[in-house]
Amino acid sequence: MVAVSIEGASTNMSDVLQFLADQPLMTLFIIIGLGMALGNIKVKGVGLGAAAVLFLAIGLAALGVAHGIEIAIPHIVGTLGLVLFAFAIGNNAGGTFFQSLRQATGPIVTMVLLFIVAATAAYFVGTRLFNMDVALVAGTFSGAVTNTPALAAASESSGDPGTATVGYAVAYLFGVIGMIIAANVALRNSAHDTDTPSPVGHETVRVDRDDLPTVGAIMQHTGSTVEFSRIRRGEQGPIWIPSSVEQLRHGDLVTVVGEHSDVQTVIDELGHRSSHSLREDRRLLDFRRITVSEPSHVGRTVKEMDEVLEERWGAKISRIRRGDQDMLAIPGLMMEMGDRARVVGPTSKLKEISAWLGDSSKGLTDINPVALGVGLGLGILLGTIKIPVPGGGHFALGAAAGVLIVGLIMGRLGRVGTVVTALPKTANLVISELGLLVFLAQAGTNAGGQIGEAFTGDSWWQILLLGMLVTSIMAVGLYIAMRRVFGMGGTRLSGVLAGSQTQPAVLAFANARTGSDPRVALGYALVYPVAMVAKILVAHVLGGL
Repeated sequence: MVAVSIEGASTNMSDVLQFLADQPLMTLFIIIGLGMALGNIKVKGVGLGAAAVLFLAIGLAALGVAHGIEIAIPHIVGTLGLVLFAFAIGNNAGGTFFQSLRQATGPIVTMVLLFIVAATAAYFVGTRLFNMDVALVAGTFSGAVTNTPALAAASESSGDPGTATVGYAVAYLFGVIGMIIAANVALRNSAHDTDTPSPVGHETVRVDRDDLPTVGAIMQHTGSTVEFSRIRRGEQGPIWIPSSVEQLRHGDLVTVVGEHSDVQTVIDELGHRSSHSLREDRRLLDFRRITVSEPSHVGRTVKEMDEVLEERWGAKISRIRRGDQDMLAIPGLMMEMGDRARVVGPTSKLKEISAWLGDSSKGLTDINPVALGVGLGLGILLGTIKIPVPGGGHFALGAAAGVLIVGLIMGRLGRVGTVVTALPKTANLVISELGLLVFLAQAGTNAGGQIGEAFTGDSWWQILLLGMLVTSIMAVGLYIAMRRVFGMGGTRLSGVLAGSQTQPAVLAFANARTGSDPRVALGYALVYPVAMVAKILVAHVLGGL
């Protein structure tokens, strides 16, 4: 009876697995739904987040292989998810990526050197100690750094794609888990980050000086990035918006907006903090949060917007809220669709100003299909361009890297003529999360099927140890270099670790832990393109040795 029951259970399981194999689209969404449910479970405050989708997919596919059933989501579905994810990440980070690129030169060069070290270790340990085939070593390296294009390069240069794939499959799992562990360690130390943006606040300051300094002179002398949003001359006088040439007199009250440390610097320079609040008197001058949904404003700087606001209505922008982040409206900041601008202006004119900016919730969710379609098309085309490699052969960046690069450029441009190239931050977040989940589900079923076959061989433990070595060198080396040498904060470091591994699951884990802190995405985007190219080249060389 027991044997019959076991056989019956096995038959039922096979029927379920076969049904899932026959319905790949349904299986995709089941994996996403159940995976995220598991990812939301936290142990001591730590959860896997979207990475749980990957591990569930791997487990389901491996279970299918054990029953002689192939559960796989079509490759093209995973590619679609990956390019959506890459474009949204790049488009969202484009505005800050190029500003930070010069500062990131050292870490990027260090990253490349670490790849070379990891590759050298993989080659010598694999061939000399374990007596492994070069195709197996190259595939193991590709799996340890979780990079499918690198696997393709290793397969091409070695001429043995089957062996390379076995190494990739066994090393892949720890490649993800090991880097998630490293990102978690980095985030545990993020409370002491020195690059944490200070909250933007405001203070009313009473001027104690008699030398009639101008607003512009105070800002230049202190070096503070602040805004003077209001001024009142006398206790009951009118309130207006000061210009940079406005002279400040003894007894004037001014509202200063900026990061707390900068505001305090200006207070020390001008006089003392006042108990009065100019914001409370809203009879003639008021403020309002207005959503930027008019496409013609996207890509323009705050300075350009202020010039129009001041000329037409005597108003100005004091802050920008982008997603959950409040930012000071510095002159060079570029406006994005869906930004919520805090405008200070005449009370009677705020309705007109709102109409000019758009003030529609559509600005928060508009996916801008023109920019999305053109960006994805150009990015995929860029990824197909074949680049020759010294010694023969060639490689291509692949769709993900190509789309990421185009997304970064389009995010930086903001607009080309009348065409808006930047998507709203909220739309980018939604697109990136959906694309990520689809990709992880597909990649997991693909790797899970290969892992089931790979572990049936005799050398799986050697592959696993070699893969763990490569991943550990990357994780530990990067952590030490970025923290100790470059003084990088843990939050941005978690993004750098994810980008160096070109692994969306690690990025998803870091985003879940930080509430999608923009420093995570910036760290990811800074190193991803260089990491992608370096991995492909190293895998190509290893496979051809």
